[in-house]
Formats: sequence, C-alpha cells, structure tokens
Amino acid sequence: MVRPVSSIRNLGPATEAAFARAGVHSAEELIALGPDEGYRRLLLAGERPHFIGYYVMVMGLQGRPWNDCKGAEKAALRARFDALKAESWDDRSAGLEAALDAIGVGRRR
Repeated sequence: MVRPVSSIRNLGPATEAAFARAGVHSAEELIALGPDEGYRRLLLAGERPHFIGYYVMVMGLQGRPWNDCKGAEKAALRARFDALKAESWDDRSAGLEAALDAIGVGRRR
C-alpha cells in the first residue's frame, strides 16, 4: 500500500505538495531517501530552506513529535541543515524569484 507523504507524523498537505513538486510522491519514497536526501530534493526543486521544516521532518521520520528535538540533538541537526543548504540552495536565485514574484511572473507553487 502506498501512503501519502502527509501520513508521516508532523507532515501535512503543504509539505506533501512541496515533496510532489520535488518528485517524491509517497511516504515510502521519502523514508527510503532519508531526511537529508529528501530535504536536498526540496531545495533543488526551489523550496526555500527553513530549519524548523527540516527538523520537523526528521522528527516525523523517526515517529517523534516535532517539539521533541532539543539540546545537542538540535545543534547536530542544525549543522546537517546548514550543510544541506550550503550545497543545495543558491541564495542568488532566491532574490531573483522574490523579484519575479513581486511583479507577478514568478514560479507558481
């Protein structure tokens, strides 16, 4: 049985839609990819990086509530997030996308 991404704890319809735009269409696909590769695909698909979204997904993939992430574990996740962002997100394109959105010709989400 194929489950939607939103069946993973902490992940809802907006996250499911973002993963679909990134080519991940089921909970099973995301679980197989793992949190870092899954999040990297979101960034490469143009989603803006957001640390809370990253660690909420990590906690969900572990079956844990989003607010269970604290202390040293949260610091380690922040380091992983920063590395993913550095390798997969181009801040220059974010500025261009914002300018295009402002005049009504940006990418539709």
